[in-house]
Amino acid sequence: MENIGIILASGKGSRFGESFPKQFFEIAGKSVLEHTIDAFEESKYIDSIILVIPAGFREHVKNILSKCNYKKINKVLDGGETRKDSVRIAIDSIEDEEANVLIHDGVRPFVSDDIISRCIEALEKHNAITVAIPVTDTIIKVNVEKNIENVIDRKKIYRCQTPQCFKLSLIRKAHELAAGDENFTDDCGIVLKYNLSDVYIVDGDENNIKITYKSDIYFAEKLFQIRNVAK
Repeated sequence: MENIGIILASGKGSRFGESFPKQFFEIAGKSVLEHTIDAFEESKYIDSIILVIPAGFREHVKNILSKCNYKKINKVLDGGETRKDSVRIAIDSIEDEEANVLIHDGVRPFVSDDIISRCIEALEKHNAITVAIPVTDTIIKVNVEKNIENVIDRKKIYRCQTPQCFKLSLIRKAHELAAGDENFTDDCGIVLKYNLSDVYIVDGDENNIKITYKSDIYFAEKLFQIRNVAK
């Protein structure tokens, strides 16, 4: 069964504070997007990659890809208005009846091969998976006046990362059922709402950060410096 990485890089990056999307911002000599693609390109567990991009940046992405000699990217697709739309565009482009699908944020450039391998291994037993890490801070619930209502047991609270991984048939059905519903921020939420499968947790990594704000760029630069020294 083919293992397909779907890299979602079609976001506009409104919270980043620049006139161009954050996935094209340069860190350690490459764009964030290139670092993310590298992780999937270099993984022996990934057979092919579908790249979903902002419609207005096709020429820019073409220039990036032409210099990198990626061999696993077999589709570059324009994304939709929402993340959910972009995922639907990607999965609808897959001709296989069944496959393992790993859906990953294009602005998470530090996804490790260990995480990818754990996901592939878990898909042998589970139909839906998310990568997550336990929270370490105390979690509170507050009211509208910003007074604490409750301190939540953090032993049961995790922070989701990506990839989120599915059997292709399952995530196809989930998106078909949710076609008219935009109240989702991730694919596991769709699967759970329609009671299609349990979602198994694969251990993530604190370094598997998502570039959201400009301050994240400086942290990412440090992580790349540490990684290069470790090599």
